[in-house]
Amino acid sequence: MRHITYKNIKLALCIFFASSLTLSCKKQLDTNPLDKFANDTFWSSETNTRLAITGLYKGEIQMNGLAEFSPTDWWSYHGLLYMEFASDNAYDRRGDNSAFNKLSDGTLTSNIGILSDYWGLSYKRIARANFFLENVDKTPVSAEMLARFKAEARFIRACQYFYLSQYWGDAPLVTKTLTPDEANHVSKNKKQELVAFVERELQEAANDLPSYGKLPAAERGRVTKQAAYAFLGRLQLAEKSYAAAIKTYENIINANENSIDPNYASLFNGSNESSKEIIFATQYLVDLAGNGMFQHNFPAVAGGWHLHCPLGSLVESYSFSDGTAFSYTDPRYNAQNITQNRDPRLGFTVISNGDRFKNLRYISHPDSTLSIDQLTTTKQATRTGYGLRKFNDENFSGNLQNSGTDLPIIRYAEVLLSYLEAKLENGDPLTAELLDKTINTVRRRSSVNMPPISVASVATVRSALRNERRVELALEGIRYWDLLRWDTAKDVLNGDFYGAPYPDAKNIRVKSGGIRDSYSRWYVTKKSFRAGQDNHWPIPQNEIDINPNLK
Repeated sequence: MRHITYKNIKLALCIFFASSLTLSCKKQLDTNPLDKFANDTFWSSETNTRLAITGLYKGEIQMNGLAEFSPTDWWSYHGLLYMEFASDNAYDRRGDNSAFNKLSDGTLTSNIGILSDYWGLSYKRIARANFFLENVDKTPVSAEMLARFKAEARFIRACQYFYLSQYWGDAPLVTKTLTPDEANHVSKNKKQELVAFVERELQEAANDLPSYGKLPAAERGRVTKQAAYAFLGRLQLAEKSYAAAIKTYENIINANENSIDPNYASLFNGSNESSKEIIFATQYLVDLAGNGMFQHNFPAVAGGWHLHCPLGSLVESYSFSDGTAFSYTDPRYNAQNITQNRDPRLGFTVISNGDRFKNLRYISHPDSTLSIDQLTTTKQATRTGYGLRKFNDENFSGNLQNSGTDLPIIRYAEVLLSYLEAKLENGDPLTAELLDKTINTVRRRSSVNMPPISVASVATVRSALRNERRVELALEGIRYWDLLRWDTAKDVLNGDFYGAPYPDAKNIRVKSGGIRDSYSRWYVTKKSFRAGQDNHWPIPQNEIDINPNLK
């Protein structure tokens, strides 16, 4: 939280890391021993409890300067931006052997390292939440404040189970601290048990959380009713509980405390972090709790490692500025200026050959041998011809490994699009009024100003809505989950994937067989998503080795 001092952040982190030391083998399901602190003394202070809840918000912070630099949890840039590598939106510069790419290319196994990261760190945060909830009653605070503390912890715990239920399905449901023996013999619960738990926890937490509009500026980053409802709506959409999702999203919409920001780009570059559109975000602080996002994602010309490479299929999903679908055969297409005549969000999201980034020329052309951003399979540069503009602060002049730019987790734009989806899939009437207050509100923000979607058949509106989610929420960590819950991953994540077009290039990577793409696009990779097998992740093998009950 930005209103807490460096000293207090360090204290909160030290307290919570120590209170969640793992006693079971190889960092399995975490336990929380009370053998390191005078526990009763600690909880006798409201100040300490505030520090503890602050520590609970933050995931696994690396202690080398408190900067996040490697996979941590769902709300880190690895859990948001890099989950896009598993979709049709982006590619990991590290290549086909990247663990993120393996999630959806047909080579997913239980030994992929990031599975252990997300699994283990989910249960570590769950363990901390359990420890907090079992002790917070000792704090001398008002009943209202105590209820809020508990609601925050329950929200954080419920969100971990949301992700576990969506990506693994069946998983242990742990709601108390465990002994080492209990941790190493826990059994899986069915997905529906996790779903029911998350739904109940989020509904009850929302009752005791402050409304977004009543949250003091000094507490920005703490969870509100709207954040709890937004995650509940996600769960209900995924479970096809559309009537329930409608009511949940109406709780947010009817509160009238959030709105679509006119400036799209400002939501992601750190210049507008208090926008009413941002319902919940991961908070970062330079020198206190920063991240290495810019080091990983800036193009080489700006000193970055260019891990994040948008795919051509994402770029092609942005329509022309009049709302008609993009086509390489359309006379408005300009290979030398890919954003010309296009949805403005494309230029806010992606950098392409010839663009400027931090007032530096980005040259990705595969024939440009003198450019450090040349598109090749060997340089520490793009693998698609495209780079990331969204989430990158071009005014940043500090250490690229120490950024303080926040990451939005849920925006009001998602709420409006999800509300429309729930109404559509529930069979409610499609009216101009409904479209205008949902998808068209998103499209008509002044910096975007795309033509409205008109009333049409359910199939037509569904297609428009799904594409709108793709471009509006591009690279925010939503697309892969959307493909899984729509059961379209088996179709979308199969086949060849290309990058940028270079019609005049002599050096173009082609797929095996030597066939040059008809639009002169750079060949990137092939995916072979296995229907029925890759819809859920396997439990990490190192967890099963310790506890066969998880097999």
